[in-house]
Amino acid sequence: MPANPVRLRQQLLRRKPVSAFLADAETGRQEGGHAHGQGLRRTVGGFQLTMIGVGATIGTGIFFTLSTAVPQAGPAVVLSFVLGAVTAALTALCYAELTSAVPVSGSSYSYAYATLGELAAWGVGACLLLEYAVSGAAIAVSWGQYLNDLTQRLFGFTLPTAIAAPPGAGGYVNVPGAVLVVLCCLLLIRGAKESALVNAVMVLVKLGVLTLFVVVGLSGFHSANLHPFAPLGFAGISAAASSVFFSFIGLDAVSTAGEEVRNPQKALPRAIIGALLVVTAFYCLVALAGVGAQKWTRFAGQEAGLAAILQGVTGQRWPGAVLSAGAVISIVSVTLVVLYGQTRILYAMGRDGMLPPVFRKVSPRTGTPVGNTLIVGAFVGLLAALVPLNWLVDLTSMGTLVAFAVVSVGVIVLRIREPRLDRGFTVPGYPVVPALSVLFCGYLIGNLPTGTYLLFAGWLAVALAVYLGYSRHHARLSHPGTVVVLPDPAAVD
Repeated sequence: MPANPVRLRQQLLRRKPVSAFLADAETGRQEGGHAHGQGLRRTVGGFQLTMIGVGATIGTGIFFTLSTAVPQAGPAVVLSFVLGAVTAALTALCYAELTSAVPVSGSSYSYAYATLGELAAWGVGACLLLEYAVSGAAIAVSWGQYLNDLTQRLFGFTLPTAIAAPPGAGGYVNVPGAVLVVLCCLLLIRGAKESALVNAVMVLVKLGVLTLFVVVGLSGFHSANLHPFAPLGFAGISAAASSVFFSFIGLDAVSTAGEEVRNPQKALPRAIIGALLVVTAFYCLVALAGVGAQKWTRFAGQEAGLAAILQGVTGQRWPGAVLSAGAVISIVSVTLVVLYGQTRILYAMGRDGMLPPVFRKVSPRTGTPVGNTLIVGAFVGLLAALVPLNWLVDLTSMGTLVAFAVVSVGVIVLRIREPRLDRGFTVPGYPVVPALSVLFCGYLIGNLPTGTYLLFAGWLAVALAVYLGYSRHHARLSHPGTVVVLPDPAAVD
Protein backbone atom coordinates (compact mmCIF):
# COMPACT_ATOMS: atom_id res chain seq x y z
CA MET A 1 0.00 0.00 0.00
CA PRO A 2 2.65 2.64 0.84
CA ALA A 3 4.16 2.27 -2.63
CA ASN A 4 1.10 3.60 -4.40
CA PRO A 5 1.14 7.14 -2.94
CA VAL A 6 4.84 7.42 -3.77
CA ARG A 7 4.25 6.28 -7.33
CA LEU A 8 1.36 8.70 -7.72
CA ARG A 9 3.44 11.54 -6.28
CA GLN A 10 6.21 10.79 -8.74
CA GLN A 11 3.72 10.88 -11.58
CA LEU A 12 2.34 14.21 -10.47
CA LEU A 13 5.77 15.85 -10.33
CA ARG A 14 7.53 14.25 -13.31
CA ARG A 15 8.67 16.66 -16.02
CA LYS A 16 9.04 16.18 -19.74
CA PRO A 17 12.55 17.27 -20.78
CA VAL A 18 12.83 20.18 -23.20
CA SER A 19 14.92 17.95 -25.45
CA ALA A 20 12.00 15.50 -25.62
CA PHE A 21 9.67 18.29 -26.79
CA LEU A 22 12.19 19.29 -29.47
CA ALA A 23 12.61 15.65 -30.54
CA ASP A 24 8.83 15.26 -30.92
CA ALA A 25 8.66 18.38 -33.06
CA GLU A 26 11.60 17.27 -35.22
CA THR A 27 10.15 13.79 -35.71
CA GLY A 28 6.79 15.26 -36.64
CA ARG A 29 8.43 17.70 -39.09
CA GLN A 30 10.21 14.86 -40.87
CA GLU A 31 7.21 12.54 -40.95
CA GLY A 32 4.33 14.98 -41.32
CA GLY A 33 2.71 14.99 -44.71
CA HIS A 34 4.27 11.68 -45.71
CA ALA A 35 3.30 8.10 -45.01
CA HIS A 36 3.08 8.50 -41.26
CA GLY A 37 1.27 11.83 -41.18
CA GLN A 38 2.18 12.33 -37.54
CA GLY A 39 3.38 15.91 -37.44
CA LEU A 40 2.50 19.49 -38.27
CA ARG A 41 4.17 21.39 -41.12
CA ARG A 42 6.24 24.58 -40.88
CA THR A 43 4.33 26.72 -43.39
CA VAL A 44 3.60 29.96 -41.47
CA GLY A 45 5.78 33.07 -41.92
CA GLY A 46 6.66 35.77 -39.40
CA PHE A 47 4.17 38.37 -40.70
CA GLN A 48 1.34 35.83 -40.75
CA LEU A 49 2.29 34.81 -37.21
CA THR A 50 2.06 38.42 -36.00
CA MET A 51 -1.34 38.67 -37.67
CA ILE A 52 -2.41 35.55 -35.76
CA GLY A 53 -1.65 37.41 -32.53
CA VAL A 54 -3.48 40.53 -33.67
CA GLY A 55 -6.32 38.50 -35.15
CA ALA A 56 -6.89 36.57 -31.93
CA THR A 57 -7.00 39.76 -29.89
CA ILE A 58 -8.57 42.72 -31.68
CA GLY A 59 -12.25 42.04 -32.04
CA THR A 60 -12.92 40.66 -28.58
CA GLY A 61 -12.04 43.65 -26.41
CA ILE A 62 -13.22 46.38 -28.73
CA PHE A 63 -16.17 45.34 -30.84
CA PHE A 64 -18.40 44.28 -27.96
CA THR A 65 -16.65 44.41 -24.57
CA LEU A 66 -17.02 48.18 -24.22
CA SER A 67 -20.74 47.68 -23.56
CA THR A 68 -19.87 45.77 -20.38
CA ALA A 69 -16.57 47.44 -19.39
CA VAL A 70 -17.57 51.11 -19.70
CA PRO A 71 -20.47 50.79 -17.20
CA GLN A 72 -17.93 49.39 -14.71
CA ALA A 73 -15.17 51.98 -15.18
CA GLY A 74 -16.78 54.94 -16.96
CA PRO A 75 -14.51 56.94 -19.30
CA ALA A 76 -11.58 55.56 -17.27
CA VAL A 77 -12.05 52.32 -19.21
CA VAL A 78 -9.04 53.58 -21.18
CA LEU A 79 -6.99 53.04 -18.02
CA SER A 80 -8.51 49.56 -17.67
CA PHE A 81 -7.07 48.66 -21.05
CA VAL A 82 -3.74 50.20 -20.04
CA LEU A 83 -3.70 48.12 -16.84
CA GLY A 84 -4.49 45.02 -18.85
CA ALA A 85 -1.81 45.93 -21.39
CA VAL A 86 0.85 46.40 -18.70
CA THR A 87 0.04 42.96 -17.31
CA ALA A 88 0.07 41.50 -20.81
CA ALA A 89 3.38 43.22 -21.62
CA LEU A 90 5.09 41.71 -18.59
CA THR A 91 3.73 38.31 -19.56
CA ALA A 92 4.58 38.83 -23.24
CA LEU A 93 8.26 39.12 -22.39
CA CYS A 94 8.02 35.84 -20.47
CA TYR A 95 6.22 34.19 -23.37
CA ALA A 96 8.90 35.47 -25.76
CA GLU A 97 11.64 33.73 -23.76
CA LEU A 98 9.81 30.43 -23.39
CA THR A 99 8.71 30.30 -27.02
CA SER A 100 12.31 30.83 -28.15
CA ALA A 101 13.55 28.11 -25.77
CA VAL A 102 10.73 25.60 -26.36
CA PRO A 103 9.37 26.36 -29.87
CA VAL A 104 6.67 23.68 -29.93
CA SER A 105 2.90 23.41 -29.95
CA GLY A 106 1.01 23.39 -26.69
CA SER A 107 1.74 26.89 -25.42
CA SER A 108 1.60 27.24 -21.61
CA TYR A 109 0.76 23.55 -21.24
CA SER A 110 4.07 22.52 -22.79
CA TYR A 111 6.01 25.11 -20.80
CA ALA A 112 4.45 23.90 -17.54
CA TYR A 113 5.21 20.26 -18.43
CA ALA A 114 8.86 21.18 -18.96
CA THR A 115 9.21 23.22 -15.77
CA LEU A 116 6.58 22.49 -13.11
CA GLY A 117 5.57 18.86 -13.64
CA GLU A 118 2.76 16.77 -15.03
CA LEU A 119 -0.06 17.73 -12.66
CA ALA A 120 0.68 21.44 -13.10
CA ALA A 121 0.81 20.94 -16.87
CA TRP A 122 -2.52 19.15 -16.83
CA GLY A 123 -4.06 21.95 -14.78
CA VAL A 124 -2.70 24.59 -17.15
CA GLY A 125 -3.95 22.55 -20.09
CA ALA A 126 -7.41 22.53 -18.52
CA CYS A 127 -7.21 26.32 -18.07
CA LEU A 128 -6.20 26.74 -21.70
CA LEU A 129 -9.01 24.53 -22.95
CA LEU A 130 -11.44 26.56 -20.87
CA GLU A 131 -9.86 29.82 -22.04
CA TYR A 132 -10.00 28.98 -25.74
CA ALA A 133 -13.32 27.16 -25.84
CA VAL A 134 -15.15 29.76 -23.78
CA SER A 135 -13.59 32.76 -25.53
CA GLY A 136 -14.32 31.22 -28.93
CA ALA A 137 -17.95 30.79 -27.91
CA ALA A 138 -18.18 34.30 -26.43
CA ILE A 139 -16.77 35.85 -29.60
CA ALA A 140 -19.07 33.80 -31.82
CA VAL A 141 -22.06 34.94 -29.75
CA SER A 142 -21.17 38.60 -30.35
CA TRP A 143 -20.94 37.96 -34.10
CA GLY A 144 -24.72 37.61 -34.30
CA GLN A 145 -25.18 41.11 -32.88
CA TYR A 146 -23.10 42.75 -35.60
CA LEU A 147 -24.49 40.49 -38.32
CA ASN A 148 -28.00 41.64 -37.38
CA ASP A 149 -26.88 45.26 -37.27
CA LEU A 150 -25.33 44.92 -40.74
CA THR A 151 -28.36 43.27 -42.33
CA GLN A 152 -30.62 45.92 -40.77
CA ARG A 153 -28.51 48.74 -42.20
CA LEU A 154 -28.12 47.21 -45.65
CA PHE A 155 -31.37 45.34 -46.23
CA GLY A 156 -33.76 46.47 -43.51
CA PHE A 157 -34.27 43.12 -41.78
CA THR A 158 -32.84 41.17 -38.87
CA LEU A 159 -32.86 37.56 -37.76
CA PRO A 160 -35.44 36.72 -35.07
CA THR A 161 -34.16 37.32 -31.56
CA ALA A 162 -35.00 33.75 -30.59
CA ILE A 163 -32.26 32.39 -32.88
CA ALA A 164 -29.88 35.38 -33.05
CA ALA A 165 -29.45 36.37 -29.38
CA PRO A 166 -27.75 34.34 -26.66
CA PRO A 167 -29.72 32.70 -23.84
CA GLY A 168 -30.31 35.24 -21.12
CA ALA A 169 -30.63 38.07 -23.65
CA GLY A 170 -33.96 37.10 -25.18
CA GLY A 171 -32.72 34.20 -27.30
CA TYR A 172 -33.02 30.43 -27.09
CA VAL A 173 -30.40 29.15 -29.52
CA ASN A 174 -27.72 31.40 -31.03
CA VAL A 175 -27.68 30.03 -34.57
CA PRO A 176 -25.24 32.58 -36.14
CA GLY A 177 -22.62 31.80 -33.48
CA ALA A 178 -22.83 28.06 -34.10
CA VAL A 179 -22.67 28.55 -37.89
CA LEU A 180 -19.57 30.76 -37.56
CA VAL A 181 -17.77 28.08 -35.53
CA VAL A 182 -18.55 25.44 -38.17
CA LEU A 183 -17.27 27.62 -41.03
CA CYS A 184 -14.02 28.39 -39.18
CA CYS A 185 -13.42 24.71 -38.48
CA LEU A 186 -13.86 23.86 -42.15
CA LEU A 187 -11.20 26.41 -43.06
CA LEU A 188 -8.83 25.10 -40.37
CA ILE A 189 -9.15 21.60 -41.78
CA ARG A 190 -7.92 22.89 -45.15
CA GLY A 191 -4.52 23.77 -43.67
CA ALA A 192 -2.57 26.12 -41.39
CA LYS A 193 -1.04 28.05 -44.30
CA GLU A 194 -4.42 28.75 -45.89
CA SER A 195 -5.97 29.69 -42.54
CA ALA A 196 -3.08 32.05 -41.70
CA LEU A 197 -3.37 33.76 -45.09
CA VAL A 198 -7.14 34.30 -44.80
CA ASN A 199 -6.66 35.57 -41.25
CA ALA A 200 -3.97 38.08 -42.33
CA VAL A 201 -6.32 39.57 -44.94
CA MET A 202 -9.16 39.85 -42.43
CA VAL A 203 -6.87 41.46 -39.83
CA LEU A 204 -5.78 44.17 -42.29
CA VAL A 205 -9.43 44.87 -43.09
CA LYS A 206 -10.42 45.27 -39.45
CA LEU A 207 -7.44 47.48 -38.65
CA GLY A 208 -8.57 49.72 -41.50
CA VAL A 209 -12.13 49.78 -40.16
CA LEU A 210 -10.97 50.60 -36.62
CA THR A 211 -8.78 53.39 -38.00
CA LEU A 212 -11.93 54.81 -39.63
CA PHE A 213 -13.73 54.62 -36.28
CA VAL A 214 -10.91 56.44 -34.47
CA VAL A 215 -10.79 59.24 -37.07
CA VAL A 216 -14.57 59.72 -37.17
CA GLY A 217 -15.00 59.21 -33.42
CA LEU A 218 -12.37 61.80 -32.54
CA SER A 219 -14.08 64.28 -34.87
CA GLY A 220 -17.11 64.04 -32.58
CA PHE A 221 -15.06 64.12 -29.39
CA HIS A 222 -16.56 66.16 -26.51
CA SER A 223 -14.48 66.61 -23.39
CA ALA A 224 -17.69 66.86 -21.32
CA ASN A 225 -18.26 63.15 -21.99
CA LEU A 226 -15.16 62.37 -19.92
CA HIS A 227 -16.72 63.79 -16.74
CA PRO A 228 -16.88 62.17 -14.30
CA PHE A 229 -13.78 60.33 -15.49
CA ALA A 230 -13.85 57.46 -12.96
CA PRO A 231 -17.36 57.45 -11.46
CA LEU A 232 -16.77 54.15 -9.63
CA GLY A 233 -13.18 54.87 -8.63
CA PHE A 234 -10.16 52.63 -8.97
CA ALA A 235 -12.26 49.61 -7.96
CA GLY A 236 -14.31 50.09 -11.13
CA ILE A 237 -11.18 50.46 -13.25
CA SER A 238 -9.73 47.25 -11.78
CA ALA A 239 -12.98 45.32 -12.23
CA ALA A 240 -13.19 46.37 -15.88
CA ALA A 241 -9.51 45.47 -16.41
CA SER A 242 -10.17 41.97 -15.07
CA SER A 243 -13.20 41.57 -17.36
CA VAL A 244 -11.45 42.75 -20.53
CA PHE A 245 -8.19 40.93 -19.91
CA PHE A 246 -9.33 38.00 -22.01
CA SER A 247 -8.91 40.43 -24.91
CA PHE A 248 -5.17 39.73 -24.70
CA ILE A 249 -5.52 36.01 -25.37
CA GLY A 250 -3.78 36.57 -28.72
CA LEU A 251 -0.39 36.38 -27.03
CA ASP A 252 -1.02 32.78 -26.10
CA ALA A 253 -2.41 32.00 -29.56
CA VAL A 254 0.93 32.96 -31.14
CA SER A 255 2.76 30.43 -28.98
CA THR A 256 0.44 27.60 -30.07
CA ALA A 257 1.93 27.85 -33.58
CA GLY A 258 5.40 26.84 -32.41
CA GLU A 259 5.65 23.82 -34.71
CA GLU A 260 4.11 25.44 -37.79
CA VAL A 261 6.17 28.63 -38.09
CA ARG A 262 9.44 28.95 -39.96
CA ASN A 263 12.50 29.96 -37.90
CA PRO A 264 10.52 29.77 -34.64
CA GLN A 265 13.24 30.92 -32.23
CA LYS A 266 13.27 34.37 -33.81
CA ALA A 267 9.78 34.58 -35.32
CA LEU A 268 7.83 33.70 -32.14
CA PRO A 269 9.27 36.40 -29.82
CA ARG A 270 9.02 39.07 -32.53
CA ALA A 271 5.41 38.16 -33.31
CA ILE A 272 4.34 38.20 -29.65
CA ILE A 273 5.86 41.61 -28.92
CA GLY A 274 4.75 43.08 -32.26
CA ALA A 275 1.17 41.89 -31.77
CA LEU A 276 1.04 43.36 -28.27
CA LEU A 277 2.19 46.80 -29.48
CA VAL A 278 -0.38 46.90 -32.29
CA VAL A 279 -3.21 45.65 -30.10
CA THR A 280 -2.54 48.03 -27.21
CA ALA A 281 -2.37 51.06 -29.48
CA PHE A 282 -5.70 50.25 -31.16
CA TYR A 283 -7.46 49.33 -27.92
CA CYS A 284 -6.58 52.60 -26.22
CA LEU A 285 -7.33 54.76 -29.26
CA VAL A 286 -10.71 53.14 -29.94
CA ALA A 287 -11.72 53.27 -26.26
CA LEU A 288 -10.74 56.95 -26.04
CA ALA A 289 -12.62 57.84 -29.24
CA GLY A 290 -15.67 55.89 -28.05
CA VAL A 291 -16.03 57.43 -24.59
CA GLY A 292 -15.23 60.86 -26.01
CA ALA A 293 -17.97 60.63 -28.62
CA GLN A 294 -20.71 59.11 -26.44
CA LYS A 295 -21.73 59.57 -22.79
CA TRP A 296 -20.51 56.63 -20.73
CA THR A 297 -23.98 55.95 -19.30
CA ARG A 298 -25.27 55.01 -22.77
CA PHE A 299 -22.91 52.03 -23.20
CA ALA A 300 -24.74 49.63 -20.88
CA GLY A 301 -26.50 46.92 -22.89
CA GLN A 302 -25.73 48.64 -26.20
CA GLU A 303 -25.48 46.13 -29.04
CA ALA A 304 -23.08 46.83 -31.91
CA GLY A 305 -21.99 49.86 -29.89
CA LEU A 306 -19.21 51.17 -32.12
CA ALA A 307 -21.51 51.27 -35.13
CA ALA A 308 -24.12 53.18 -33.09
CA ILE A 309 -21.47 55.69 -32.01
CA LEU A 310 -20.42 56.36 -35.60
CA GLN A 311 -23.99 56.91 -36.69
CA GLY A 312 -24.51 59.29 -33.77
CA VAL A 313 -21.41 61.31 -34.70
CA THR A 314 -22.04 61.57 -38.44
CA GLY A 315 -25.83 61.44 -38.56
CA GLN A 316 -25.45 59.08 -41.53
CA ARG A 317 -25.88 55.36 -41.97
CA TRP A 318 -22.87 54.46 -44.11
CA PRO A 319 -20.10 54.74 -41.45
CA GLY A 320 -22.04 52.45 -39.15
CA ALA A 321 -22.60 49.97 -41.98
CA VAL A 322 -18.88 49.95 -42.80
CA LEU A 323 -17.97 49.38 -39.16
CA SER A 324 -20.53 46.61 -38.75
CA ALA A 325 -19.15 44.90 -41.86
CA GLY A 326 -15.66 45.26 -40.43
CA ALA A 327 -16.82 43.80 -37.13
CA VAL A 328 -18.39 40.81 -38.88
CA ILE A 329 -15.09 40.14 -40.65
CA SER A 330 -13.06 40.89 -37.53
CA ILE A 331 -14.92 38.49 -35.29
CA VAL A 332 -14.55 35.76 -37.92
CA SER A 333 -10.76 36.15 -37.71
CA VAL A 334 -10.78 36.06 -33.90
CA THR A 335 -12.91 32.92 -33.84
CA LEU A 336 -10.67 31.31 -36.47
CA VAL A 337 -7.47 31.90 -34.50
CA VAL A 338 -8.94 30.94 -31.14
CA LEU A 339 -10.18 27.63 -32.57
CA TYR A 340 -6.78 27.12 -34.19
CA GLY A 341 -5.04 27.64 -30.85
CA GLN A 342 -7.26 25.17 -29.05
CA THR A 343 -6.75 22.42 -31.62
CA ARG A 344 -2.95 22.78 -31.34
CA ILE A 345 -3.04 22.59 -27.55
CA LEU A 346 -5.18 19.46 -27.74
CA TYR A 347 -2.75 18.09 -30.34
CA ALA A 348 0.18 18.57 -27.95
CA MET A 349 -1.72 16.97 -25.06
CA GLY A 350 -2.76 14.06 -27.24
CA ARG A 351 0.81 13.53 -28.44
CA ASP A 352 1.93 13.32 -24.80
CA GLY A 353 -0.72 10.67 -24.15
CA MET A 354 -2.69 12.94 -21.83
CA LEU A 355 -5.73 12.73 -24.13
CA PRO A 356 -7.01 9.98 -26.47
CA PRO A 357 -5.10 9.36 -29.76
CA VAL A 358 -7.77 11.05 -31.91
CA PHE A 359 -6.45 14.45 -30.79
CA ARG A 360 -2.92 13.84 -32.10
CA LYS A 361 -3.78 12.28 -35.46
CA VAL A 362 -2.81 14.53 -38.38
CA SER A 363 -4.11 14.15 -41.91
CA PRO A 364 -1.25 13.31 -44.29
CA ARG A 365 -3.06 15.26 -47.02
CA THR A 366 -3.72 18.57 -45.26
CA GLY A 367 -1.22 18.40 -42.39
CA THR A 368 -3.98 19.30 -39.89
CA PRO A 369 -5.56 17.41 -36.96
CA VAL A 370 -8.95 16.81 -38.60
CA GLY A 371 -10.69 14.74 -35.92
CA ASN A 372 -9.41 17.09 -33.24
CA THR A 373 -10.79 20.10 -35.13
CA LEU A 374 -14.21 18.51 -35.60
CA ILE A 375 -14.49 17.76 -31.87
CA VAL A 376 -13.49 21.32 -30.97
CA GLY A 377 -15.99 22.72 -33.45
CA ALA A 378 -18.85 20.66 -32.03
CA PHE A 379 -18.06 21.62 -28.43
CA VAL A 380 -17.51 25.34 -29.02
CA GLY A 381 -20.51 25.50 -31.34
CA LEU A 382 -22.76 24.13 -28.59
CA LEU A 383 -21.36 26.65 -26.10
CA ALA A 384 -21.98 29.50 -28.53
CA ALA A 385 -25.51 28.32 -29.18
CA LEU A 386 -26.67 27.61 -25.65
CA VAL A 387 -24.60 29.37 -22.92
CA PRO A 388 -25.29 32.97 -21.71
CA LEU A 389 -22.62 35.47 -22.79
CA ASN A 390 -21.91 36.97 -19.36
CA TRP A 391 -20.92 33.55 -18.01
CA LEU A 392 -18.39 33.16 -20.79
CA VAL A 393 -16.42 36.41 -20.48
CA ASP A 394 -15.24 36.17 -16.86
CA LEU A 395 -14.42 32.47 -17.15
CA THR A 396 -12.17 33.26 -20.10
CA SER A 397 -10.37 35.95 -18.12
CA MET A 398 -9.76 33.50 -15.27
CA GLY A 399 -8.28 30.85 -17.56
CA THR A 400 -6.12 33.41 -19.37
CA LEU A 401 -4.72 34.95 -16.18
CA VAL A 402 -3.87 31.57 -14.64
CA ALA A 403 -2.07 30.48 -17.81
CA PHE A 404 -0.16 33.77 -17.99
CA ALA A 405 0.95 33.46 -14.36
CA VAL A 406 2.22 29.93 -14.95
CA VAL A 407 4.26 31.08 -17.95
CA SER A 408 5.91 33.74 -15.81
CA VAL A 409 6.77 31.22 -13.10
CA GLY A 410 8.02 28.85 -15.80
CA VAL A 411 10.62 31.38 -16.94
CA ILE A 412 12.16 31.46 -13.46
CA VAL A 413 12.07 27.68 -13.04
CA LEU A 414 13.60 26.98 -16.45
CA ARG A 415 16.39 29.53 -15.84
CA ILE A 416 17.28 27.64 -12.65
CA ARG A 417 16.93 24.10 -13.98
CA GLU A 418 18.36 24.56 -17.49
CA PRO A 419 20.57 27.66 -17.49
CA ARG A 420 22.49 26.52 -20.58
CA LEU A 421 19.39 26.01 -22.73
CA ASP A 422 19.58 27.84 -26.06
CA ARG A 423 17.30 30.90 -25.86
CA GLY A 424 16.64 33.16 -28.82
CA PHE A 425 15.28 35.83 -26.45
CA THR A 426 15.76 36.51 -22.74
CA VAL A 427 13.49 38.51 -20.44
CA PRO A 428 15.04 41.89 -19.57
CA GLY A 429 15.03 42.76 -15.90
CA TYR A 430 14.96 39.11 -14.80
CA PRO A 431 13.72 38.05 -12.23
CA VAL A 432 11.80 41.25 -11.48
CA VAL A 433 9.70 41.19 -14.67
CA PRO A 434 8.42 37.61 -14.26
CA ALA A 435 7.66 38.28 -10.57
CA LEU A 436 5.74 41.45 -11.44
CA SER A 437 3.81 39.55 -14.09
CA VAL A 438 2.68 36.99 -11.50
CA LEU A 439 1.66 39.76 -9.08
CA PHE A 440 -0.34 41.67 -11.73
CA CYS A 441 -2.11 38.49 -12.84
CA GLY A 442 -2.93 37.65 -9.22
CA TYR A 443 -4.33 41.15 -8.66
CA LEU A 444 -6.64 40.91 -11.66
CA ILE A 445 -7.77 37.42 -10.64
CA GLY A 446 -8.69 38.85 -7.25
CA ASN A 447 -11.11 41.28 -8.89
CA LEU A 448 -13.19 38.60 -10.63
CA PRO A 449 -16.66 37.84 -9.22
CA THR A 450 -17.26 34.99 -6.78
CA GLY A 451 -19.39 33.05 -9.25
CA THR A 452 -16.44 32.80 -11.61
CA TYR A 453 -14.36 31.16 -8.87
CA LEU A 454 -17.06 28.57 -8.27
CA LEU A 455 -17.42 27.69 -11.96
CA PHE A 456 -13.63 27.59 -12.35
CA ALA A 457 -13.25 25.31 -9.31
CA GLY A 458 -15.90 22.99 -10.74
CA TRP A 459 -14.03 22.84 -14.06
CA LEU A 460 -10.72 22.02 -12.33
CA ALA A 461 -12.43 19.27 -10.29
CA VAL A 462 -13.67 17.65 -13.50
CA ALA A 463 -10.20 18.02 -15.05
CA LEU A 464 -8.55 16.38 -12.02
CA ALA A 465 -10.95 13.43 -12.24
CA VAL A 466 -10.05 12.94 -15.91
CA TYR A 467 -6.35 13.11 -15.09
CA LEU A 468 -6.56 10.54 -12.28
CA GLY A 469 -8.82 8.24 -14.26
CA TYR A 470 -7.15 8.40 -17.68
CA SER A 471 -4.23 10.74 -18.30
CA ARG A 472 -1.74 9.62 -15.66
CA HIS A 473 -2.03 6.01 -16.89
CA HIS A 474 -1.72 6.81 -20.60
CA ALA A 475 0.88 9.58 -20.47
CA ARG A 476 3.93 8.76 -22.58
CA LEU A 477 6.18 9.44 -19.61
CA SER A 478 4.61 6.35 -18.03
CA HIS A 479 6.11 4.38 -20.94
CA PRO A 480 9.71 5.64 -21.21
CA GLY A 481 10.46 3.73 -24.42
CA THR A 482 8.03 5.97 -26.35
CA VAL A 483 9.79 9.23 -25.41
CA VAL A 484 12.78 10.25 -27.53
CA VAL A 485 15.28 12.67 -26.00
CA LEU A 486 17.76 14.67 -28.08
CA PRO A 487 21.33 14.84 -26.80
CA ASP A 488 22.26 17.97 -24.84
CA PRO A 489 24.76 19.94 -26.97
CA ALA A 490 26.18 21.60 -23.88
CA ALA A 491 26.83 18.22 -22.29
CA VAL A 492 28.56 16.96 -25.44
CA ASP A 493 30.82 19.99 -25.47
